[in-house]
Amino acid sequence: MTNVSAVLFDRDGTLVADVPYNGEPGRVRLLPGAAEAVALARSHGLATGVVSNQSGIGRGLLTTEQVLRVNRRADALLGGLDAWVFCPHAPEAGCGCRKPRPGLVLAAAARLHVAPAACVVIGDIAADVLAAHAAGARGLLVPNAVTAPEEVARFADLAAPDLPTAVRRVLDRWHRPAPEPGRRDGARPAAVARTHRPAGPAAPLAHGTPAAPAGRRSS
Repeated sequence: MTNVSAVLFDRDGTLVADVPYNGEPGRVRLLPGAAEAVALARSHGLATGVVSNQSGIGRGLLTTEQVLRVNRRADALLGGLDAWVFCPHAPEAGCGCRKPRPGLVLAAAARLHVAPAACVVIGDIAADVLAAHAAGARGLLVPNAVTAPEEVARFADLAAPDLPTAVRRVLDRWHRPAPEPGRRDGARPAAVARTHRPAGPAAPLAHGTPAAPAGRRSS
């Protein structure tokens, strides 16, 4: 089994409160446990990223610059993540990056220089888990009040009650840090250098993957 080296979070409804088609940085509010979860992953040497559907751009409701400003605000509140990628397309565009298709996960893995199989995607709806699986990654569900009950039931064995618990599950199940030169095995690993800043949309990839399942709006 591939050792996990990166955690990719959904944005809206997972890290930040879901404000439909938000283009205002001042409306960004972290959800409980979000900053703790990101810090926990980083403290164990895991790279961190965000993979987010932002169809407001394709629908003409948001500009790319508005999404970037919101991402920068969230990034600052979270202490800085290593990669931000988002899909700007409307659902009917048939792109390969909109979750549950694999493009965002593949793009984030490439930016982090890790294999998709070394990533875990954590999100609040089935599309997040399905995108992970489509890319060859692992997925965990952190349901919230608007997660469809059938999605919670479908992924009950992959569900965690909150983000810090989800990250601890990643660490317990799938992450074994490699000993660093000159460091005794078992000592705390060095943090991942945060070199990737909030970025633009992922490049369109393959078409034709089934649309997102019913449930909360997948942006």
